[in-house]
Amino acid sequence: MANTFFYLIIAFLILNFLLENGLTLLNYFYPQKPLPLFLSKVYNQEKYEKSQAYEQAKLRFGLLVSVIQFIVILIFFYFGGFALADTIVRNISEHYILQNLLFFGLLAIVSDIITLPVSIYHTFYLEAKFGFNKTSIKTFVFDKLKALLLVALIGGGILTLIVFIYDLSGSNFWWLAWLTISIISLLFTAFYSEIIVPLFNKQSPLDEGSLRSAIETFAQEAGFRLNNIYTIDGSKRSTKANAYFSGIGSKKRIVLYDTLIKDLEEEELVAVLAHEIGHYKKKHTVIGISLSIIQTGFMLFILSFFISKDSEIAIALAQAVAGNNEHVNASFYLGIIGFSLIYSPISLLFGLFFNFISRANEYAADAFASKYGQTKALGMALIKLTVNNLSKIYPHPIYIFFYYSHPSLMQRLKRLNESEFDD
Repeated sequence: MANTFFYLIIAFLILNFLLENGLTLLNYFYPQKPLPLFLSKVYNQEKYEKSQAYEQAKLRFGLLVSVIQFIVILIFFYFGGFALADTIVRNISEHYILQNLLFFGLLAIVSDIITLPVSIYHTFYLEAKFGFNKTSIKTFVFDKLKALLLVALIGGGILTLIVFIYDLSGSNFWWLAWLTISIISLLFTAFYSEIIVPLFNKQSPLDEGSLRSAIETFAQEAGFRLNNIYTIDGSKRSTKANAYFSGIGSKKRIVLYDTLIKDLEEEELVAVLAHEIGHYKKKHTVIGISLSIIQTGFMLFILSFFISKDSEIAIALAQAVAGNNEHVNASFYLGIIGFSLIYSPISLLFGLFFNFISRANEYAADAFASKYGQTKALGMALIKLTVNNLSKIYPHPIYIFFYYSHPSLMQRLKRLNESEFDD
């Protein structure tokens, strides 16, 4: 059985690599059409060519990184890298929970060492080359250190709790872990903007003035109670603009990047907020959280069959992950690694489903804004964001289907009614 798992994992790694990079190449060589008239008024030819160069550069870089990662993972797996990590943690400690913390901590360190040059190149060369990067070396270093600390504290704490449940609960593991993770996810969703975001960015209530008044007037018109409108200093890292809705219940808030306020007119900002309010009014956040919880439960239920203590499946999977090493014993951490690789086809299907739902939600939120007379303002906001972020105007439809959580600009404008932008 271990031999079957071993070659199954290799097959999934290869198929995933071929699919991912095949789609990347498909999108890379997809011909770009001339700009339509209504876009050419905002998006000059020089900017359009720059956006294509940026997208091509990102795709080339992504392809290179994918190849390197694939080779590293395949070598690490095939030649028993996980078995070596298993031996190291067992020699350090006999405590089961500590072994799991050490194993995943060791993998995190190795992964970070490998990805650090990628992150540096992407931030300080690729993004800088096209005028986006505003991250200083100091900010970059402190971001990394804070992220590592959060992973160690929060990630380590959650892992400890899950392993503790696994060690004591037996066949009840999957639903106890599901309940625990669901509660943590809800708390994280509610308090993310209050606890995590301030560690990296400064958030401030939107100042009193015409913009705040316009937003509050629209919110009242739409029947939406909105007390928390914040701005965030996104410009300390990038010139790219964004806005998002976070929190649940009394903790809900809308956050505007300072770059967004700089790039858009007041009526366009109101339209963007109308779109975000549309997500809330149509319960997209609640639906998204619910679907995520259901997916987690399904995954944990399937996982329970692969990590059941001392079962033949758990032992075979651990040996397969360890490079088909028959001397390796079953463990929670090796089971998790093996399951994550075997589960990848199901994960892909879930990803396609969630992207489909997300794109439908974006259309619905656009329609909500349009219902309140924001059609043209929202369309112009989307165009300006696409121009300023150098986003690809015509991505390949299949690439959109697999990877886009939002419809492309042209798809959204078509739904909003492109004739609105002809004058």
